[in-house]
Amino acid sequence: MRCALDGEGVFRITLNRPERLNAFNQAQHEGLIAALQQAERDPAVRCVVITGEGRAFCAGQDLQSIGDMPIGDLVRRYYNRWIAQIRSLEKPVLAAVNGVAAGAGVSLALACDLIVMAESAAFIQAFARIGLVPDSGASYFLPRLVGYHKAMELALFGDRVSAAEALSLGLCNRVVPDDQFEPAVAEWAGWLARGPRAVGWIKRQLNRGLERSLDEVLALEAYHQEIAAATEDAREGIRAFVERREPRFTGR
Repeated sequence: MRCALDGEGVFRITLNRPERLNAFNQAQHEGLIAALQQAERDPAVRCVVITGEGRAFCAGQDLQSIGDMPIGDLVRRYYNRWIAQIRSLEKPVLAAVNGVAAGAGVSLALACDLIVMAESAAFIQAFARIGLVPDSGASYFLPRLVGYHKAMELALFGDRVSAAEALSLGLCNRVVPDDQFEPAVAEWAGWLARGPRAVGWIKRQLNRGLERSLDEVLALEAYHQEIAAATEDAREGIRAFVERREPRFTGR
């Protein structure tokens, strides 16, 4: 696992096992968990980017590295933990899908708040092809994003979904040519890192909105609007709007 924080507040997490298509072993699981903890605790981090080294984003679990641990325990100990970390982190998380994502690698991308895919990248729900079931939140994310029947097709057949098809299905936000991929990721990440304090509350609201009643969401929106209005960023945003200029947010 390789991590780097730039001067804008973009914290880049790179899965770094290119010889195994960035498939997870114990060290990589623990590295991702530690990196997400660092992102949560460090106030200098304002946006997180997760990507892969080499030609793949993440091939899921490295089946040769499981050892004697029952796979259910592996899922509970590692996968469930970092999925929950990504969803609860009150900072935007951008998946920069540079190549193929398979199995839990797809779930890793779908757990993020925004997804940019290189034109040559692809998603593969590989579980059924090896006699396993979707995990790492795939059963949660897929039906919500593409509907029940398409999710069932993807889960049962495990066909390769190109970046263009992923975009048409709503599985990603943006597809860019490979030679423009890094600048596109940097552009979005930089914009997110320069965003207001309210970004984290927006993420919380949309996550709660997936499950809560309308009355509960209305109450949460009113609460967040009250505390957002009291921030320095809101005051700056309103001044900038009146003065017809771009706001300069500080995350406070």
